[in-house]
Amino acid sequence: MIVQLTGTLVEVLPTHIVLDVGGVGFELGVSSTTAASLPHVGESGVTVLARMVVRDGSMELYGFATREERALFDQLRAISGVGSKLALAVLSTFSPSVLAQVVTTQDTARMAQVPGVGRKKASRLIVELSDVFSKNAELRGLVGLSSPDAASLPLGSVAAAGAGVEADATEALLSMGFTSQEAELALEGHAEAGAVSVEQVLAYALRRLGSGR
Repeated sequence: MIVQLTGTLVEVLPTHIVLDVGGVGFELGVSSTTAASLPHVGESGVTVLARMVVRDGSMELYGFATREERALFDQLRAISGVGSKLALAVLSTFSPSVLAQVVTTQDTARMAQVPGVGRKKASRLIVELSDVFSKNAELRGLVGLSSPDAASLPLGSVAAAGAGVEADATEALLSMGFTSQEAELALEGHAEAGAVSVEQVLAYALRRLGSGR
């Protein structure tokens, strides 16, 4: 697995770069954010973090200027229906810290500004990433987030917050275009699965609904 490359920059474009490593040229797909952060063509000793993706028998390399961006690329690609191209489009639109802000503020309109992402998919991306941030402390740390765990809240607060969670989740699913029957079936068993916040319940429901819709 190739995770890092150091060499001379041969080409830098908004979508990809070419790095000469010991006489071998590596082409890496990049976000426009990473491309803009790199030095001029011809610069030697340039280190780029990398991720190798094997798809349909072919191997593709992607480069990143920071650990934060690479970590978010991995998490985006783990979402059903999100490939490398869309993951890079998200990272070209938002820096890691700004993406975290978009997710935590549930800013669907802003997420929908990503090329290839409509409002429905934007809602789904926010729900999925909210679930990722709530579970992944290392990722929260990388992007500068600190979200308290529900278990740290007073029991009364948790109970009061939980009372409207299912209703809020149902409303969100209806706004995404699902029917009330689909929403009801998708939410069954969420409490037993440990989904307690609106974000977790939505992520649970979307996994049950699948990516076909």
